Amino acid sequence: MAKPEIDELLKDYRAKRDFSKTSEPAAETARKAGKRAKNALSFVVQKHDATRLHYDFRLEWDGVLKSWAVTRGPSYDPAEKRLAVRTEDHPLAYGGFEGVIPRSQYGGGTVMLWDTGIWEPVEDFDKGLKNGKLVFRLHGERLEGEWTLVRMKPRDGETRENWLMIKHREEGFRPPRGDVLKKYVKSVASDRTMAQIAKGGRTLAKSDLTDRRPAKRTPKAKAGAEGKEDGKRKSSAVAMPRWREVQLATLVAAPPEGGEWLSEMKYDGYRALLAIAGGKAKVFTRSGLDWTAKFPGIAAAAAALDTDGALIDGEIVAFDGNGKTNFSALQDAISSGGQGLSCFCFDLLEEDGEDIRRLPLVERKARLEELLGEGSAPLIYSTHVAGSAEKVFDQVCGAGHEGIVAKRADDPYRSGRGRSWLKVKCTKSQEFVIGGYTPTDKKNRPFRSLLVGVRENGRLVYKGRVGAFEGNSLAEAAPLILEHKRASSPFSELPREAARKAKFVEPDLVAEIGFAEFTSDGVVRHGVFKGLREDKKAGEVVLERAEGAPMPEREKRQEFAGVKLSSPDKVLFEEEGVTKADIAAHYERVAERMMPEAGGRLLSLVRCPDGTSGECFFQKHESRGFPKELKRLEVTEADGKKDNYLHVEGLSGIIAGVQMGTLEFHIWGSRIDRIEQPDRLVFDLDPDEGLGFRDVRDAAFDLRERLAGIGLETLAMVTGGKGVHVIAPLARRAEWPEVKAFARDFSRMIAEEEPERYVAQAAKAKRKGRIFVDWLRNERGATAISPYSTRARKGAPIATPVSWEELKSLDAANVFHLGDMEKRLAMADPWAQSAGWKQSITKKMLAKVAAA
Repeated sequence: MAKPEIDELLKDYRAKRDFSKTSEPAAETARKAGKRAKNALSFVVQKHDATRLHYDFRLEWDGVLKSWAVTRGPSYDPAEKRLAVRTEDHPLAYGGFEGVIPRSQYGGGTVMLWDTGIWEPVEDFDKGLKNGKLVFRLHGERLEGEWTLVRMKPRDGETRENWLMIKHREEGFRPPRGDVLKKYVKSVASDRTMAQIAKGGRTLAKSDLTDRRPAKRTPKAKAGAEGKEDGKRKSSAVAMPRWREVQLATLVAAPPEGGEWLSEMKYDGYRALLAIAGGKAKVFTRSGLDWTAKFPGIAAAAAALDTDGALIDGEIVAFDGNGKTNFSALQDAISSGGQGLSCFCFDLLEEDGEDIRRLPLVERKARLEELLGEGSAPLIYSTHVAGSAEKVFDQVCGAGHEGIVAKRADDPYRSGRGRSWLKVKCTKSQEFVIGGYTPTDKKNRPFRSLLVGVRENGRLVYKGRVGAFEGNSLAEAAPLILEHKRASSPFSELPREAARKAKFVEPDLVAEIGFAEFTSDGVVRHGVFKGLREDKKAGEVVLERAEGAPMPEREKRQEFAGVKLSSPDKVLFEEEGVTKADIAAHYERVAERMMPEAGGRLLSLVRCPDGTSGECFFQKHESRGFPKELKRLEVTEADGKKDNYLHVEGLSGIIAGVQMGTLEFHIWGSRIDRIEQPDRLVFDLDPDEGLGFRDVRDAAFDLRERLAGIGLETLAMVTGGKGVHVIAPLARRAEWPEVKAFARDFSRMIAEEEPERYVAQAAKAKRKGRIFVDWLRNERGATAISPYSTRARKGAPIATPVSWEELKSLDAANVFHLGDMEKRLAMADPWAQSAGWKQSITKKMLAKVAAA
């Protein structure tokens, strides 16, 4: 059978493109293509950031490039079956294309030459293409060895060809270590990143496929912040970057685990943004103040960098006699004209006019290191250690430093405070508002101590007196403090002892205070004044708590909702110091939102009588000594036997569970008044250990879209563990068998459609690199974690309902803790809109998923 002409093979390629607008190579004629050498077959992998990032895999055959879009890129792991969607044939010249396709054109986006090489068929290629199985060997710079492409059986009405790309198991073959997609982020042809290609560099042609490593940048000597080179520098076309709201770290009690975290030193200085353009530089504080005049040496060094424009995030510091960053030394240096200062640079937000905040942190830092070059003091590149955060923290604290900041390696830069950056302190320190002082009769000392506080609900709450002063900090701060005198106390309440002889000042100044601990009364012990924080506003100063720490008790309580707690001070989360009373107080706070979800349902308990450090067990039936607030209901089980199950009617039942050491409440999907008719459908997305939360989050949105297409609106909840629950509230029409059948068939359907992404079987061995769509929560007797329940896990996380919009910005399923709930309760209920939903599982829905 004669093979089709090249012109015919490339008909679809030509039809989809306007070559007057795109720089992609035009389709070749048969005559031109026929001149190519036939002794070796080429292959190419192009990283393509179009509507969705994917990798285009192309094999030379019959004078064209046979092409597949591999949605998650190739993997050396034979257990990873990556979806590869067959696309139109491309001309051979496309194997040298690297550049930017206009967004208005087909496939618009950035294209990188990720790998190139030659390949050889192991089995008959034409026969394999027809029958749906290709076996071939690659000899590339990044991909090697024997691979296969297997065509999947099409679904009814499906027009696209779905294949799976799989690495064959080969005896003696040793693949590269780690994930090659993360390891290799630059072009094999130009050594550029995707961002650099997108920035507007010229499109590569086939002849450009040579090593083009850029020369390493080194700073150029210039004459100061205005910066001149050879007496004159051309003005840049890049505008001076504007101030951006900085990303802030969340204080946590312990370093995070996992290789996805980069650990950097925590510096004791002033946060700063260095804006550079046209040989000039500005220094902004974290709040947007222009402090260029305070830091002339830093500005001059920034202006001297070899760049048309940049926005660098860093911390300006001074070193003490022991070589450690020291805030008091920084204050002294600023008072002396700002000389002798350094700036640790740890992030790059813009470069040459391009906003690169969306890039992964590791890529931004690589570009920053290249920009700074060598010998760029006083600008110092902030190095990091990948993984081993706990070990790094121990070493940093042992050397007497302040602590570490752990950052997610693959995350973009997000303004504001979040959990992509976590800070862990070796010693306690925090900002406080100065509200007064106690005078002294000692000469050369303006006062004995400072009275300090923090903002809580618009009030200034007293937090103690500080009578020790570091270095020369007292002499420098006293004149400014004394300028702010007022007659009355700015504190909401003040102990009699503290008020006696006190003088008061307007609560406008912020102090940096180091201290040993908070006393049981909530005031600082052994506080040391380090200096004034002119870069922070007094109205923003609140008590900083490590995630997982309880809200401070205003009074000792033993009774909640009429239930008396024995040992309310008993610690149930040892590392976080969370007590039984703290947990009871949490449920009291969230009761208004939790009880409509958990009340009137059968439930099971996870009890940990000795806290998370002891043994925990699952309990669904009553046992001797159960409190009366935990109600019983006799239920006939599947085997015909009857047993008493537990349920609660109000908050008192939840508190009774806490009294017994319950750390988790798991609920049925139906209510006790109509136990056979569920009112909720739950899919628990449970990821394999190797997957990140971004994969889970994307899967949740995928399920939402799929279920909406069937006719079911859904809610989202982060579980406090690693997963997300996608929940469809139901009108109570269908019974358990129908709900279970729908959940099972829907999960199997999507697992068949995207087997490289989902699995519908519970076996751990089946989950490698996939997300288990747990549908088993939807059968009679099964339970799911209740909204607002604590979890018996490190950090005392909370299973928390979220809006779909909020889920987009979350970076973990365990981001919410006890201390977050008060703030969340002041916000709108993210599930409120579901109150008016009237939806149920219909026969049509059941038939649709069953037919898949």
